[in-house]
Amino acid sequence: MGVAFKDLIKKEELELKELKDKVLVIDTFNMLYQFITTIRGPDGSVFTDSKGRVTSHIIGLFSRIVRFLEIGIKPAFVFDGIAPDLKKVERKRRKELKLKAKAKYEIAVKEKDMESMKKFASRTSRLTQDMIDDAKDLLEAFGIPIIQAPSEGESQAAYMVSKGDAYASVSQDYDSLLFGCTILIHNLSIAGKRKKIHGIGYKTVKPEKIFFSDVMNELGIDQDGLIVLGMLVGTDYNIGGIKGIGPKNALKNVKQYQGNYDEMFKNLKWDDFFDVTWQEVFNVFKKMPVSDDYELKWDPIDKEKLRKVLIEKHEFSEERVNSSLERLKKHDDKKKQKSLGDFM
Repeated sequence: MGVAFKDLIKKEELELKELKDKVLVIDTFNMLYQFITTIRGPDGSVFTDSKGRVTSHIIGLFSRIVRFLEIGIKPAFVFDGIAPDLKKVERKRRKELKLKAKAKYEIAVKEKDMESMKKFASRTSRLTQDMIDDAKDLLEAFGIPIIQAPSEGESQAAYMVSKGDAYASVSQDYDSLLFGCTILIHNLSIAGKRKKIHGIGYKTVKPEKIFFSDVMNELGIDQDGLIVLGMLVGTDYNIGGIKGIGPKNALKNVKQYQGNYDEMFKNLKWDDFFDVTWQEVFNVFKKMPVSDDYELKWDPIDKEKLRKVLIEKHEFSEERVNSSLERLKKHDDKKKQKSLGDFM
């Protein structure tokens, strides 16, 4: 879901070439969900192989990785671990929404309404363990680092960036900022456009860079204040936030009560909206488990394994896979020639 910070956050457009040789930690579940939501047929159905296994996520991930490597980006993918207990409510809500969308999709099928079929089908998307395993197999074949987060992947990514082990975190959500991520990148689309998640067609997007320090200076608050701001408008751990309070009004309250949030939440009647205390939600962000058990090492591409995953298992076009590998080989050759020229 992510916090509704869009209208409050200062962003800076960037060119993909600026990310050359930069280590980017990618929120894998966030990216995979984008793929299975948007890479679909005209009737909204996901792409599958002959055995009925979903391939939409692999199609998207394969293309994205190839482009990243061509640019010279050094990607690392972080996977979610055990979700906080407070997220169970949000998961229940999402499940209910998917069931409602499924019912509407079935009506659209009966009415042969292609536009509604595509619209509601995308809202039934879910990420399965098989899809997650597929993604890991593909990343391993590419020799790309996989990081297992103890809990939320965005928190782990934010930790790695804050430590200086990575340049930025990549996610479409703003939650990374609540975890103190120093640089967040949005819209890292390779085509300059992205399919609308809950609609038809495309919208033009440009990569954006968000600096945590700029956000703090622009809003005039600290990280604790940013967490509280997120809680007022709603997070995955207190869905919907305080009714009647939008982002701008929320910021006004945070600045007014800065340092005395207990009084603020009492005045805003937090207990009328939620069964948990505000401190419990606040501490999820402040005390989210992270790990130092990771290695940022990029190995050579295992072409044989890549072909097994894509061609043998999921029936990708051999020509397409070979063409992509050839593009990467040419890129590597140019890089080696340049390095040799610099040496000479």
